[in-house]
Order: sequence, then C-alpha cells, then structure tokens
Amino acid sequence: MAGRGDPPEGTPEGLPGGEDEYRSVVFDEAFVRAAHLQEYSARERMGEHALAVRNRPGPIGRHGSGQALLLALLILLAFGTAVYLGLRNPYQPPPDQRAEPLRTTVVPLAPQGPVPGGDPARLLARSPAAEYRTGAAGINLPVAARTTHFSEGQVVTALSIAKDYLVASSLEPDVLAGQTVRPARLLLDPDQLAQFDRSVSAPADDGRHAVAAWVVRFDPRQVTVAEPAPRVQGTLRFAETTADTLDVTADHTFTYALRPAVQGPGTDAAASLFTVHRTLHFRFDREDLRMHRAELLVSTVEAGPQACGADTGGGLRPLLAGAAVPAKAGPALTDPYATDRPTAPALCGALAPAAQPRP
Repeated sequence: MAGRGDPPEGTPEGLPGGEDEYRSVVFDEAFVRAAHLQEYSARERMGEHALAVRNRPGPIGRHGSGQALLLALLILLAFGTAVYLGLRNPYQPPPDQRAEPLRTTVVPLAPQGPVPGGDPARLLARSPAAEYRTGAAGINLPVAARTTHFSEGQVVTALSIAKDYLVASSLEPDVLAGQTVRPARLLLDPDQLAQFDRSVSAPADDGRHAVAAWVVRFDPRQVTVAEPAPRVQGTLRFAETTADTLDVTADHTFTYALRPAVQGPGTDAAASLFTVHRTLHFRFDREDLRMHRAELLVSTVEAGPQACGADTGGGLRPLLAGAAVPAKAGPALTDPYATDRPTAPALCGALAPAAQPRP
C-alpha cells in the first residue's frame, strides 16, 4: 500500500517533487553553522518589530578585523624601516667639492740661432712633426677600462672631455687667431671661470693667471696661422685618485706654421714653425662627467722659439723666420717634442736644435 500523501503508484519518475529534484540543494550541518544569516525561531518572530532573520558572525567576521590590524601594522613597520634607512644610509652622495685654482707654468724656449723659414709644408716635412697626424686626429683616446669606483663608460667620458678641451683650446682656428676663448671656457668647471676670465682680461705671470696655460692663441697683430693645419701627437692617461674623482693627464706636442701678420705688397713672407708642448692635469668628479665639463689642476707649457725675458703671462710671442736672440749660456737644452718627461722647472729654456726643421 502506498504511503500517506503519495499516489498509489508512487511519485512518477521525471515529475516535479521527486527525491532527485532536491538532492542538489540539501545543506549539511557545517554549511548551516557557517551561514551569516540565521532564521529566528517562531517564538522570536512573534515579538514586536522582530526581524525574520539575524546576522550570525562567522569565521570570516571573527578574523577580518584581526587581518586588517595586522596589515596596518605591517604598513607602519615598512614605513618606519624606510625612514630609518633613509636617515642611516651610509651611501649618501658625496658633498659638492669646489674646484681648486689652476696652477700654471709657462716656459719660453729660446732658439740657438736664426729661426728657419720657408714653405710651411716643406718645413713640416723636415721637422720632427713630419710623422704627426693633423689636427684632432692626433689626439687619440687610450683603451678605457673600469676602475674600482668608475665604470668603463665614465672613463671614456672623462677622456673624451679632456680631448674636447685640447681641441677647443689648441686647435680651434678662432681661438688660435685670438678672436674668442668661448669654446674652451664652455668646458670648464664653473668654479674656475673667474680665474679663467681674469687670465684672459688681465693676464699675469704669477703662477695662476697665464693665459697661455689655458689656451694657445697668438696676437693677430703679429702673426697668422698658415696652412697646413697644426700637427699633433701625444698621450692621454687616466687614474682613479679617490672613490669620487677620476684624473686624466694629457701630454701633447702641437706644431704650428706661422707667418707675419703684416707682409709687404705682393710678397709671401716665409713661414716658420712654432712648437708648444702642453701637459694638462684634469680632474673629474661625477657631476663633471654628467655635465660634460673639466677641472684643470695643473698646466705646464713649453713653447718656442721665443725670447727669454718676455712676459709669459700675457700670451705666446713667437719668433718668426730669420729672427735670432743673443746666444748666452744658462739653461739646458729642451726638446718640446720629447713627451713623457719631467717638464722644465726654469722660467726660460733653450730650444734644442733638433726641434727645428733640418736645413
């Protein structure tokens, strides 16, 4: 006999109300306990203004506030650590260091006889500069390598700035002609600009303000630079001096063909050679490398043929073809083509005959 409330044949298969229809929505006891909403009992619902259900704190509700507090504590801890490390960081950038004043030495080299003259190209071919390269091509950068605290790229930058200064101060036609000093000035550390400007406007042979120590330029009223272009040869060396400074030493010889600025009508005065041996000591800090500028520490210049006794602070005063000075004993012979050697400490030197073009 069928159960009470069921059809005699039982519940038809596939019709609504069957046992399988509700099997997927049966909730176990654990699910019911975890529910956030709980239905009030019949007695509780009879009360005035009673709600049908009430919130029931579950596992998430119990732990949510604790997780928020833990997250806040972690944020405060991270912020405090960042502040502490910022105050105690041992790798703070070095303080800005002012550039030192340039120390200058300019040594004129007196000829031992009349200055040879002739065609510029032939003079160069018979001089020690015959195998020198022309212009900036004669200033070659050495193979760069990283140092303890400077990368290879930073070393290349320092060498490139040194070369740029040599070109701007020794080979720029307008600088040689005495028309401007701006190309060299733009490459200097700002702390040295006042010293540079005074050396140009009021030069003095005082070890600080010799204009020839900064740039090679000739008095346009006396001489002009003739073709071919100047010949150059020398070396660049680098070394790390401190963790924050990189030094570069430039040792180069420049040979110029010069003619008198004033010539007779219809004449082509003979040219002569003038040789300048420059040793420049550069220093770079990281700001100099970033700003593409240089600090000059020491500049030593030996140049001839020049007469001794002239004011070397005011610039170079070449002796031209055929000029001579009285021979006198005194300083040892100096060859400006001999680089990588101690420079002459005297205020005047004697130009070695080997430095002049061969007859």
